[in-house]
Amino acid sequence: MQLSISLLEITRAIDSWLNSAFHPHVAYGIELVLAGVAVILLVVAMAILMVYAERKLAGFMQMRLGPMRVGKWGSMQAVADVMKLLLKECLVPTNSDKLMFRVAPFVVTIVSFMTLVPIAFAKGIQLWDINIGVFYITAVSSLSVIGILMAGWSSNNKYSLLGAMRSGAQIVSYELSGGLALIVVVMMSGTLSISGIVQAQADGWWVIKGHIPVIIAFVTFIITSTAELNRAPFDLAEAESELTAGYHTEYSGMQFAMFFLSEYTNMFVLSMVAATVFLGGWMPFHLAGLDGLNHFMDYIPGIVWFFGKTFFILFLIVWFRWTFPRLRIDQLLKLEWKYLLPVSIINVLFAAFIALMGWYL
Repeated sequence: MQLSISLLEITRAIDSWLNSAFHPHVAYGIELVLAGVAVILLVVAMAILMVYAERKLAGFMQMRLGPMRVGKWGSMQAVADVMKLLLKECLVPTNSDKLMFRVAPFVVTIVSFMTLVPIAFAKGIQLWDINIGVFYITAVSSLSVIGILMAGWSSNNKYSLLGAMRSGAQIVSYELSGGLALIVVVMMSGTLSISGIVQAQADGWWVIKGHIPVIIAFVTFIITSTAELNRAPFDLAEAESELTAGYHTEYSGMQFAMFFLSEYTNMFVLSMVAATVFLGGWMPFHLAGLDGLNHFMDYIPGIVWFFGKTFFILFLIVWFRWTFPRLRIDQLLKLEWKYLLPVSIINVLFAAFIALMGWYL
């Protein structure tokens, strides 16, 4: 908690200094630029870290070492990959829709960055404490499918188009169950605000005190998040054996890097949402009636709790990739429409009854 307080004090000190040195409107503009730069640096650093961690986890699960050649234990391999993509030429197919082809990576990347806005990293460390934070995230994140369809159609490549159509169908389908999973916690918290949901878990995380409906919602959300990310075992949109590289087959250089970055950004954002909504966000582990344990847990800074929970969710998503085989497209859609969606609808009704009766802890 001490680190969270110090971060809050730093942001307030910067705000007061800028307002004293510049006109309030200029100071506000500078704060927006600083916040944007901080988010970009955080996302890029997390993407590089996650690429390296995923390769090492994959190596461990497959009883091999993973990257070992660039840097100590291969720690600079991801940095080398970034440098390679920065230096490569961005090629545009001759018969493509060139404007749409160039715009698509920016649409996907901007949407993934916009979803970070209402996330509360620690107490008071939040870009925008909007009162409809959960609705904002679900609404904005759904826009990424537009960029994917633009990329697939503008490439003038049948594999790209087929990958984009698969991805669109997959994202639209699994958003239903993912949204219903979030509604369960929203009903019990009584608010759509991210900070309000975190505060509602001061006496216990929802996955613990919300009983069976929240546990079902948590499992459903992890499955649907993996599907919306187009990651294995739901990576039909990028099935190498069928579609080369899916909707970004024709992309190279930084344009491909932007798709790659947006995938890891979305992976990061969805993990943070799951950690916030179901696992208390930056809130320490508290149990009602155990004051000694709760006091001990308060010594761990909130931002450490937040990123620890986020990395736990990221580990689950990576674990899925290297454990389960790829589904066929009919199996993928059957899982959503015949199983997850009916279960989610029944679970919402069950959670509404529990919330109405006040039976959660």
